[in-house]
Amino acid sequence: MTTESRSSHQCCWLGSPSRYQTWLQLVWVLLVGMSLGTWAQQGTQPQSIKIEGDITLGGLFPVHSRGPAGVPCGEVKREKGIHRLEAMLYALDQINSDPDLLPNITLGARILDTCSRDTYALEQSLTFVQALIQKDNSDVRCSNGEPPIIPKPERVVGVIGASGSSVSIMVANVLRLFSIPQISYASTAPELSDNSRYEFFSRVVPPDSYQAQAMVDIVKAMGWNYVSTLASEGNYGESGVDAFLQISREAGGLCIAQSIKIPREPRPGEFEKIIKRLMETSNARGVIIFANEDDIKRVLQTAKKANLTGHFLFVGSDSWGAKNSPIQDLEDVAEGAVTILPKRASIDGFDQYFTSRSLENNRRNIWFAEFWEDDFKCKLTRPGIKYELGRRKCTGEERISQNSQYEQEGKVQFVIDAVYAMAHALHSMHIDLCPGYMGVCEKMDPVEGRMLLQYIRSVNFNGSAGTGVMFNENGDAPGRYDIFQYQLSNVSNPGYRLIGQWTNHLRLNSEEMQWSGGDRKIPESVCSFPCESGERKKMVKGVPCCWHCELCDGYQYLLDEFSCDMCPFDMRPLENRTGCRPTPIIKLEWSSPWAIIPVFLAILGILATSGVIITFIRFNDTPIVRASGRELSYVLLTGIFLIYLITFLMIAEPSTAVCAFRRLLLGLGMSISYSAMLTKTNRIYRIFEQGKKSVTPPKFISPTSQLIITFILISVQVLAVFIWFGVMPPHTIIDYEEQKPPNPEFARGVLKCDMSDLSLILCLSYSIVLMITCTVYAIKSRGVPETFNEAKPIGFTMYTTCIVWLAFVPIFFGTAQSTEKMFIQTTTLTVSMSLSATVSLGMLYIPKVYVIIFHPEQNVQKRKRSFKAVVQAATVTTQLSQKSNDKQNGESKIVPDRSQ
Repeated sequence: MTTESRSSHQCCWLGSPSRYQTWLQLVWVLLVGMSLGTWAQQGTQPQSIKIEGDITLGGLFPVHSRGPAGVPCGEVKREKGIHRLEAMLYALDQINSDPDLLPNITLGARILDTCSRDTYALEQSLTFVQALIQKDNSDVRCSNGEPPIIPKPERVVGVIGASGSSVSIMVANVLRLFSIPQISYASTAPELSDNSRYEFFSRVVPPDSYQAQAMVDIVKAMGWNYVSTLASEGNYGESGVDAFLQISREAGGLCIAQSIKIPREPRPGEFEKIIKRLMETSNARGVIIFANEDDIKRVLQTAKKANLTGHFLFVGSDSWGAKNSPIQDLEDVAEGAVTILPKRASIDGFDQYFTSRSLENNRRNIWFAEFWEDDFKCKLTRPGIKYELGRRKCTGEERISQNSQYEQEGKVQFVIDAVYAMAHALHSMHIDLCPGYMGVCEKMDPVEGRMLLQYIRSVNFNGSAGTGVMFNENGDAPGRYDIFQYQLSNVSNPGYRLIGQWTNHLRLNSEEMQWSGGDRKIPESVCSFPCESGERKKMVKGVPCCWHCELCDGYQYLLDEFSCDMCPFDMRPLENRTGCRPTPIIKLEWSSPWAIIPVFLAILGILATSGVIITFIRFNDTPIVRASGRELSYVLLTGIFLIYLITFLMIAEPSTAVCAFRRLLLGLGMSISYSAMLTKTNRIYRIFEQGKKSVTPPKFISPTSQLIITFILISVQVLAVFIWFGVMPPHTIIDYEEQKPPNPEFARGVLKCDMSDLSLILCLSYSIVLMITCTVYAIKSRGVPETFNEAKPIGFTMYTTCIVWLAFVPIFFGTAQSTEKMFIQTTTLTVSMSLSATVSLGMLYIPKVYVIIFHPEQNVQKRKRSFKAVVQAATVTTQLSQKSNDKQNGESKIVPDRSQ
């Protein structure tokens, strides 16, 4: 305790408390109030501005910068310190002169300097709570025995400030204990929105969480999904980036390539390492930067030094805003930078007020003389202070903005709004508690802090810039931002250009944006570029914005951006593989080269067969026709005609009727031909075999018997086909597998009959059996004299036919995997059948027609030979065969009985 004499009274003045109201207050004073006790012991008080009034508001401003080690304060801060402080004084003058706002109540102030240091600001802020600390003076007496006269400290009802978020956080912890509301004009850290920890804190600037939301919206509007972040170590930078990261995660579609922190005290080479780290993910050209001006400048300098001008696309927070100082001499690196700044306006009234300030009319600002020296680069003469040589002396006649550069500091509007918010809250409180009372009534003496907080949170008025001032339940102001871009090329006045606004949602004028070199196209900042049409994304594990592109191959189409799926069996993918389209359906066209050759052969064959038939009919009773076995010849020629005819059915467009006739006629023509030839060769074989044993002719060698045998053999084929009709009725199908090459562009559906390769072979199998049997009999009858009958022509016919069909089999089945399988197999089958028919026609009938037409003199009746002559011929043939292998065919000149 210290005492001092005051005037003529012998009394004591109490400068330090002896006991506190609560243990919590005791803890705070013990921890952070030691400096206050020290000042009391020295008989001094911290420098502050005191303005008398009925109600006192506190003010915290960074009048000075942070001092070097061991020194709390540095040089004066003209804009962020003096401008903002004067804005509070200006607002108080305006309010006190306003007859409608707090009439008959004068607002006073106690304004302190935080020196941009949170710990120092905490010590200073204890001044605001002195009046709230209860003191027990019962045992204190002056030397004359009288009770001490204790000056009542002023009671601060609310505090305007602080500026930096870290300072506001530190001060808010003290003011909360004493229920003193606080309204900040510049602190934007998101954690101050925690109403459970900082319930008495409010602010007229939006929190960085809104700023971070605006920056996320800007990034997404420009189509970026892969960016890096840079933050200055400290509450502002780290909280801003943390908010950006959290909002980007919640929004989705945005990935962070690098999240780098700039140390508070960067070591040499630190910024080179930062640029090198950023280049490790060079695709992430967008850099979100929450940093102070010095760090921004050094980042730009290092990028320029690394020859990366134009590579990085910066999105700067409000610490960059529309300031020129961070980009001075680095404009080319900063070109295209998008920056954000709380929406604000220049207050004309403050400009008039501040430019009229002088040393004479502004003595209430104890730091104004220091500002004057710094602003005009002169030196005031003061008692006890030696004048510096080489620096001009201040005259006091200097004028702000005339003899020095002046530009209103950006947060002036918010300082004024913060003071007005406190005034409007007090005004509403006075109306409710002191209705009709002039001045401060008992209910407001003292002002209850928690009640005042409720009134603060309920204010809603138009601020100094004409925009609404209000607070949400957490004490935050609405988010209102202007969006700028620094433009250098193709503009008449290089600088920051307003390109959009953000008020709960983004309004960005992308047409007004331009980038390095004046390019209007928004550069890309993506991990992976969009996949081409028909390519799916294969995500990189752990990085949702990075992927590899894989083509949907084969018959796959892009089901969604992450997966491919197979087209239905009857479809193929679109060229861009975004869907499927029907597979074209084809059939063998008459104009196709695969059809022209078989049709040409078939037409020739039909014409030749028709000519033979007509010739035989015309010369039906001539010896050659009769000797050839007219009845079986007509049957055989009918079969040959049907073999040629099947070519047209195989090439015709498939339908139910066409498919039915294909089944019926495909094997029928061959079975008719080979049944007739088998009957002939069998008859000859039996005659000569019987002639070796006896003179009795074998049975069933008459023409009628031969026809019956032939039709019995044919009926087997017809019966099998009709059974097939019953079991599986004929119908058409579209085969999508037959022509399905690796390239789906060449895929085709083939319209065809429901005849598989196996069923086709089965359809021909009976005819092949007849052919083989006929060949066997032809071989057995090879010893018959060549002038006796048709055994040898039939034999040559069957040999040749076998060769044709042996060639057919490998060609037919060897093309099973070909994309032109249908065309090759159809052509092969029809040509093979036409060749086999042509062989039969050419070897059996063309020579006879030639004789009939061109040598009619040979078409005469030979003398008839009895069966006995046949027996004799057979005997002679057998004997000759036994004598000489060279004469197996016999040399006998026996004339056969061709009438049989």
